Amino acid sequence: MPKYYRFRIAGHFLYFTAQCIVEAMHVHASDKHLTEAKSAKFFVKEDGSTVLQKRGDLNDREIVIIQKFIKENYLDMYQTWKNFGGSGFFGA
Repeated sequence: MPKYYRFRIAGHFLYFTAQCIVEAMHVHASDKHLTEAKSAKFFVKEDGSTVLQKRGDLNDREIVIIQKFIKENYLDMYQTWKNFGGSGFFGA
């Protein structure tokens, strides 16, 4: 699973799977299993805001922290996504 960063945000890795680049840009968050099954999933809009599709095992505080991190770093994260072959932002 390609990670956006090697470090954790709110105790969770932020990543995507090679199979999911056909969807709009999004971020999975998981503390243990880097799979889609038990992860949270945030779709990223072109202004850096997110739509939480699935909360996984995240609590409300962790969701807010991760959403803020994505908002502050989404352009850098988008380059990683795009370089791997991903398509555009959610809702674009």
